[in-house]
Amino acid sequence: MPRFSVILPCFKVQGFLRECLDSVLDQSFRDIEVIAVDDCSPDGSGAILDEYAARDDRLRVLHLEENVGLGRARNAGLPHATGDYLFFLDSDDTLTPGALRAMADRLAETADPDGPDVLVFDYARTYWWGGTRRNALARVLAEAGEDTFTAAGHPEILDLLMVVWNKVYRRDFVEREGFTFPPGYYEDTPWTFPVMFSAERIATLDRICLNYRQRRQGNILSTTSRKHFDVHAQYERVFAFLDARPELARWRPFLHAKMGEHCLDILSKPDRLPPADRAEFFRRTAEMFRAYRPEGAEVPAELRVLAGGALGYPAYRLRRRSGQAARELERRARQAGGAVAGRLRGAGSAVRTRRPLDPDLAVYSAFSHRGVLGDPAAVHRTARELAPHLRGVWVVRDEETAALLPPDTEHVVLGSAGYRRVTERATFFVNNVNWPGAVAKRPGSVHIHTHQGTPLKYMGVDLLGRPGARHGLDVPQMLRRADRWDYSLVAGRYAERVWERAYPCHFTSVPSGSPRNDVLVNAGPDDGRRVRERLGVPEGHTVVLYAPTRREYRRGGLVDRLDPARLAADLGEGHTLVVRLHPSLATGPARGMGLSELHRRGVLVDATDEPHVEELMLASDLLITDYSALLFDYALLDRPIVIHADDWRAYEASRGAYFDITEEAPGHVSRSYRELAWLLASGAWRDEEAARLRSAFRARYCEYEDGRAAERVVRTLMLGQPMPGPEPSGVPGARSVAAGHDLLASS
Repeated sequence: MPRFSVILPCFKVQGFLRECLDSVLDQSFRDIEVIAVDDCSPDGSGAILDEYAARDDRLRVLHLEENVGLGRARNAGLPHATGDYLFFLDSDDTLTPGALRAMADRLAETADPDGPDVLVFDYARTYWWGGTRRNALARVLAEAGEDTFTAAGHPEILDLLMVVWNKVYRRDFVEREGFTFPPGYYEDTPWTFPVMFSAERIATLDRICLNYRQRRQGNILSTTSRKHFDVHAQYERVFAFLDARPELARWRPFLHAKMGEHCLDILSKPDRLPPADRAEFFRRTAEMFRAYRPEGAEVPAELRVLAGGALGYPAYRLRRRSGQAARELERRARQAGGAVAGRLRGAGSAVRTRRPLDPDLAVYSAFSHRGVLGDPAAVHRTARELAPHLRGVWVVRDEETAALLPPDTEHVVLGSAGYRRVTERATFFVNNVNWPGAVAKRPGSVHIHTHQGTPLKYMGVDLLGRPGARHGLDVPQMLRRADRWDYSLVAGRYAERVWERAYPCHFTSVPSGSPRNDVLVNAGPDDGRRVRERLGVPEGHTVVLYAPTRREYRRGGLVDRLDPARLAADLGEGHTLVVRLHPSLATGPARGMGLSELHRRGVLVDATDEPHVEELMLASDLLITDYSALLFDYALLDRPIVIHADDWRAYEASRGAYFDITEEAPGHVSRSYRELAWLLASGAWRDEEAARLRSAFRARYCEYEDGRAAERVVRTLMLGQPMPGPEPSGVPGARSVAAGHDLLASS
């Protein structure tokens, strides 16, 4: 008996069907059967199914003699299912790699011997124009916890999209309850609500297992038709189900409101109903809404129009038009207000800038106002020690960010009156990105730009020849803002050359080193040990930090170059894999592609949200990266680095690079996962050649890193005191802090 029965109805999907089948049959979890139902499709879908079935005996094909529609095509597949769990997959959607393995593992770890009745998992919308967007309510899956529950115990689960394809169902449960699909549009409604109301054991999987294709054309529910009136009959079926189950009567008020919301949502879509039928649709909805309203149930304000009697539809249209008009007025007011506010700010600034600069005021920001981070944070810490008379104020993007600041941090919120006051009078500005355009460069002010590391990939004007990499980036505006820089901090002569080429502006390059890297150069073994304890790394484990960067040749930046679960398994006992994604991927679908779930299960540590990447470097024994700027920083620790460069040519062609990292690497280079696994298992990653490459790389690219960068910035640029520059001889002050670590000794 297979673990999963995948039921796949097919109708006019020949352009998407191969991709769908490949995503299922190529899964690493093989214990499945696929029951494909050719719903008398007039295109080549049936032939494609037969072709795949001839190659893989896990796929069986049913050819229906007439077209019966999506719901009844699913029903046709049900009697042939023998798996423990049923999975209804639409044939234009795809599974993500490792999805079935993740589902199987989650089902196996639940405490119930028979398993959950329903497992709800996450999905991402993939758009025809290339975009990807994660389910906006994914947090509900994480917040549900590890134990099973009922919908009554965790009603937030019903806020998720009530469709059939983001769940798997225990077959015994489905057969016992007699669930089937009705004919017509919106067939998921009378399946999903009864299933979720009845299930005694629901579990969740906080992982994107399915890509929900958003087609430009061909989506049945986006066609203009009277078939959308089917939604009324579908909700009548759900109410009839509740009538037959008195123990579920508590769900009637919830279902009543959901019905009203759903029908009004259909009515609001311009492409759903023929214009001549819209009034009739509203009338039928209102009749149902009044007929099924539970006694004493409150009607939400947005649904009261359905209880408005004969004037309901005119009132609904008036409300819609009023809302549209109000939104348009608000938009115009914002535009006009912005222009007026800009003139007023300019006039006010002209008055205020007559006030002298405050010589003891320094304003800091990092990573677009995300907190006390990076090089600016290191400069601020040192300024508080060496120049306590300097008042340091941090700019943060919102109050939520402000709440996460250290308790003794003075701050202002971007755009506030306090922000305008400090930026108009500050003498010192320290940032690792450009300040907003509204910040004026006053005579006597000192702008210190720290950058965000030593660059490998193209930056600034060099992006002009890489249209994909500079998508959405206004390079001329960036340069106008960079014209405010007085000083550019550099970690070596290579970085000095690159920054002066990438930003042809009037600044002075300062051979200071990178302030945030002082902790790496000066660290002792206890620093990393404390971070390991906080991350929950077992005593004696070897820590491997995997830190990939984003890709410009893929919309959204996410490209899975290797499977973290496989890497963690191949590292074996006594090792902890720590994964840190590029910050730009932290809030997108990347985390939902399995990383969060692997972290929850203890397979690896997802450290993407760790604010201080320097601490992760201190805690690790080996860095595996591709083209991340972290490799320049990590080299200071004199710990092994492996460059996984399986797509180097594509990356270099799309983003551009200042040198070939595969030829001048700080360690061994792998060009496939097989090569990476061999480097780790054989011990070659830490051989004499790796140490030689690392030493040569430090000497070439990290020559100013002596552990005194922050002090040098404060003394020379903020206090005007003399201080010797670093010796350009390859990190003379850097010490190896790898001594005593058992580096992948068991590999």
